[in-house]
Amino acid sequence: MVRWRGFYAIVDPAVCEPLETTDAILAGGCGVLQLRDKRGDDRATLRLARELSRRCRAAGRPFVMNDRLDLALLAGADGLHLGQDDLPIEDARRLFGGPIGLSTHSLDQAREAARRGADLLGFGPIFATATKEDAEPPVGLEGLAEVCRAVDIPVVAIGGLRVVDASPVLAAGAAMGAAIGAVCGAEDPLRAARAFHEAWS
Repeated sequence: MVRWRGFYAIVDPAVCEPLETTDAILAGGCGVLQLRDKRGDDRATLRLARELSRRCRAAGRPFVMNDRLDLALLAGADGLHLGQDDLPIEDARRLFGGPIGLSTHSLDQAREAARRGADLLGFGPIFATATKEDAEPPVGLEGLAEVCRAVDIPVVAIGGLRVVDASPVLAAGAAMGAAIGAVCGAEDPLRAARAFHEAWS
C-alpha cells in the first residue's frame, strides 16, 4: 500500500513558473510533488517533467506525472495520476509499475476506482476551487468522510484547501491534502509550502 502522507503539492505551469515554484516547494516541504500540465506541447512537457523528476529525486520526494503515462515513463516518474477520462488503470498498470492514483468526485467513483486497483484516490473538490475550469460541485467534509470510510486506500483531498483546513480534512480520514493555487499562486511559495507541510504533517 502507498504510504504517502502530508502535503500533496501540485505544480501547474498555467498558474506559476514551474521550476522556481518546485524549488520553493521542495525547500518549504511536501510529501509528494505532482506536475499537471494541460497546455504545454509534448516535448516541452517532457523536458519539464524530467527536470522536476530530477529535482524531486535529489530532494528525496516522490514525483508524480498527471494524465500522461508515456511522459511518466520517459521522465522516470515515481507515480502516475489519472483522471476519469484518461487511460484506464488496467491498461496503465500493464506498463507502469509505480503507484497509480485516480481522480474521483463521488462515492460511486471512489468505490469503483478502489475495485479496479487504484493505489490512491484524489477526491474532491472539497470546497470551491478556481484552478480548474471544469470542476465538479464541492463535496464538502461529509462527502470526504464518507469516501474515506468506504475505501481502504489513501485518499488525497483536493479543491479549495487552505492551511486551516488541515485538521478537519485529516479528521475526516484523508491521508493527504492537495493544493495548487494556494501555494503556486502565493506571493511567497516557499513560505506557503512550509505552512502547508507543517499543517498537513
